[in-house]
Amino acid sequence: MAHVAIWGISVVSIALMLFRPFGVPEFVWTVAGALLLCVLQLIPLKLAGHAIAEGMDVYLFLTGMMLLSELAKKHGVFDWLANVAVKRADGSSWHLFTLIYGVGTVVTIFMSNDATAVVLTPAVLSAVKRAKAEPMPYLLTCALIANAASFVLPISNPANLVVFHTFLPPLLKWLAMFICPSIISIVATYFLLRWYSRKHLATPCDGSDVEVRLSALGKISLFGILVVAVVLLVASALKMDLGLPTCIAAMGVACIALVIGRSNPVHLVREISWSVLALVAGLFVIVEAVKSAGALQMLQATAEHVMHWPRVESSFALAAGIGFGTNLVNNLPLGLIAGVTLHSMALPPLLSQVVLIAIDLGPNLSIAGSLATILWLIAVRREGMHVSGWQFLRAGMLIMPISLALAIAAALLLDGH
Repeated sequence: MAHVAIWGISVVSIALMLFRPFGVPEFVWTVAGALLLCVLQLIPLKLAGHAIAEGMDVYLFLTGMMLLSELAKKHGVFDWLANVAVKRADGSSWHLFTLIYGVGTVVTIFMSNDATAVVLTPAVLSAVKRAKAEPMPYLLTCALIANAASFVLPISNPANLVVFHTFLPPLLKWLAMFICPSIISIVATYFLLRWYSRKHLATPCDGSDVEVRLSALGKISLFGILVVAVVLLVASALKMDLGLPTCIAAMGVACIALVIGRSNPVHLVREISWSVLALVAGLFVIVEAVKSAGALQMLQATAEHVMHWPRVESSFALAAGIGFGTNLVNNLPLGLIAGVTLHSMALPPLLSQVVLIAIDLGPNLSIAGSLATILWLIAVRREGMHVSGWQFLRAGMLIMPISLALAIAAALLLDGH
């Protein structure tokens, strides 16, 4: 009965977080779910505390990214980027869509999918408002590319580091394993989303005849984003945790901007969505509870069974199970569980590759699939926009299964050679 209660509380907490009944903020539901698990003694307090502490690297990473995002927003970086994008699109919704997709791909690869959700989404909304275009195709672009391009490099998705942990392959080996499936994933998602959004994209958008110049503080903020991208790459190469270097770099840039601008840091700090950290901490407790409720044993038993199937059938079955599973329990808990499974069972390299692709790409089915899409949803809501779970699911039902199948097929073809 305890296991049933854990699963029930976890699923309901995540569902309430996504649908926000009565307009209650997202973090309230995950924190309430975590507290309820503790009060009912479904998870020991010591284990819950350990789960919260384990998320420190994620908290630091998100703090750095949110700080950069607020700096960029305050000093006009998003307005400037929006103006550049709209000018280059020259009134074509197709061109604007492609530009945003390309930028999202680059940001995801070199700064992580969470950065795409936190930093890029507000810039895209600025561009869409300036172009007077239907926002949905462009918003979906930010969410979907954040997952579709998230296994190009180890730093492209924190889940990559969670899954492989100390067994992370060297960069060249990683690229040999994932570059072709990644390209297939990115290209397939682009064409599928473009086809899905064809009616909205057929309508021309407004061009821009207004010249927007980037201020000195805006240039510092933009430079800070580039510095953090370099810091992430260096930290990854040195096999360091990414959170602390990201946070320190972002704080350094913020200090420079505040000193030059003679600004009060309190105003900047107040604008940051600190509730996101509480939301993530609640998720970490829920993750730990789900693990203790037998999720690890279930995945291990499934993997052991699938390993005895033929190579093609086992790959697609494992990808389908994990890909859809990320949308039931979020890819953060599933990534943690899958990582333990990989290390304890020594799965064949192909199946390890399949597991990671499904963990990263599976969340393109629904908003609940990954932390990046949850952060994206919060960013969208902060800008006064509304995207329902059904709107996302309608696109995801077409795009995720096809792009996942094609990426797995690419992995199988590479493995066959």
